[in-house]
Amino acid sequence: MREAMLPVYAPPEEVFVRGEGMRLYTEDGTAYLDFIAGIAVNALGHAHPKMVAALKDQADKLWHTSNMFRVPAGEQLAEKYCANTFADQVFFTNSGTEAIECALKTARKYHWANGEPHRQEILTFSGAFHGRSFAAINAGGNPAYLEGFGEPMAGFTQLPFGDHDALKAAITKDTCAVLVEPVQGEGGVRSIPEHCLVSLRELCNETGTLLIYDEVQCGAGRTGKLFAHQWADGKADPDIMAVAKGVGGGFPFGACLVTEEAGKGMRPGSHGSTYGGNPLAMAVGNVVFDEMMSEGFLEGVRRTASNLQQGLASLKDRHPDMVEDVRGKGLLVGLKLKSAPKPVQQLARAKKLLCGVAGDNVLRLAPPLIATDADIREAIDILDACLTEAASAG
Repeated sequence: MREAMLPVYAPPEEVFVRGEGMRLYTEDGTAYLDFIAGIAVNALGHAHPKMVAALKDQADKLWHTSNMFRVPAGEQLAEKYCANTFADQVFFTNSGTEAIECALKTARKYHWANGEPHRQEILTFSGAFHGRSFAAINAGGNPAYLEGFGEPMAGFTQLPFGDHDALKAAITKDTCAVLVEPVQGEGGVRSIPEHCLVSLRELCNETGTLLIYDEVQCGAGRTGKLFAHQWADGKADPDIMAVAKGVGGGFPFGACLVTEEAGKGMRPGSHGSTYGGNPLAMAVGNVVFDEMMSEGFLEGVRRTASNLQQGLASLKDRHPDMVEDVRGKGLLVGLKLKSAPKPVQQLARAKKLLCGVAGDNVLRLAPPLIATDADIREAIDILDACLTEAASAG
């Protein structure tokens, strides 16, 4: 049956038929500890009771109307996001890629509305990943993702990650926006320090450039704040932000958040989505948001993240020939290895631990936010054994 699938993925042989909390189960009942969470998606774990109940309840009522009509649950969720972030307005999408598309269009339309249609250039950074649409792969700039899809799209300039001088020199009268992930996921789980985000905000203010954050992977509580840039205490807020993955907890939806000023060019007909903000997604999204904002939840994420990072640091100490560094923030972290991470990932899967990989030889961990200290210890013990085995085989 696999032959009927377009071969753009190469999954392993395991087939999961059920999930519960931190575990995924194969048909024969074998349990795997999930420390990748569908690539930072299953924020509340698998089959969370409140999410399941909300989805079933809504499924019995109404699935789809399109945005020709109001969706009250979507209006409620938008109000929650605006009350707890920089944003004044929200557009709901089906994915992170769509949220990025909306963000890019909103930024260019803003300058058009201001009488500066020439301001079209979007500045991005090496190692970035912003999705798989034409605009998104050009924004990301990864040659492997661009190959075979024609000439590069005009309007995107990629800069070296962390090079502040290059960024300052690159901003001109034609610059529309700076697009950046506060914590890179695919590029190697690299976190931008808060003071750098503050400096970036100040630079954008000085030059009239819009600041766009891609928090598709690092948002939704993953760093211990509702969104990663909020660690800067309001000093680095963006004008526009794309979110997805964890905000739906496993149900596909995303959002583009904007200030009223940044969104002033977007009017009826400027953008749209048939499925975005549908009743099913909004029912689940409200549950996920409410759980994340419940008393003690994010504090618990921060505590668990600290334990995970301490555990990873211990692995670095015990395996100096294998581990070069510990990276990331909160529960989006990684071990930068001194060789390709795939063999360690495969050993971990054989020992019933699921993890991911990222660029720059990084073994990526993004467990559900409900992970316990016992889950952390189990994962660290398995990785310890995998690193020992990989070193012996190497």
